[in-house]
Amino acid sequence: MMKIISYLLLMLICTQLYASNGNDNPTEKNNINNVSKMDSIKVKITIGQKTATAILYDNPTSRDFVTSFPLTLEMEDYNRTEKINQLPKKLTSKDAPSGFDPSVGDITYYEPWGNIALFYKDFGYSNGLISLGKITSGLEAFKVSGTIIAKFELDK
Repeated sequence: MMKIISYLLLMLICTQLYASNGNDNPTEKNNINNVSKMDSIKVKITIGQKTATAILYDNPTSRDFVTSFPLTLEMEDYNRTEKINQLPKKLTSKDAPSGFDPSVGDITYYEPWGNIALFYKDFGYSNGLISLGKITSGLEAFKVSGTIIAKFELDK
């Protein structure tokens, strides 16, 4: 009788281990759901005759940014790394992490100054920097010296 119970217990454990290695991993499902949510806000950025496209992540700061669209900003070059402009109003930083490590193409909001920053070069971690999204095409329009005029609008 003890052998039968041990055998059944072993079978139950093996069945549970096999089931947990399948595609029903909750963490994996959550990551897939987060990616599709992140792709929900598509943006067109017009710089002169050039057009860039971007995806804004689905977070409170990005949603707040979109409420001012269409938005035209004169963006100055800062540190030969990014184009920046102080926004007409402060954006929410609700649920935002304490900082961010931007790379090429990142669209961010620098909460301490209240400005938008589009990175055309990698930069290091900065406290108060909030990730809004990523430029998906047309990044070369930002890699020019001096000031640019950029119009942000929803891409339908």
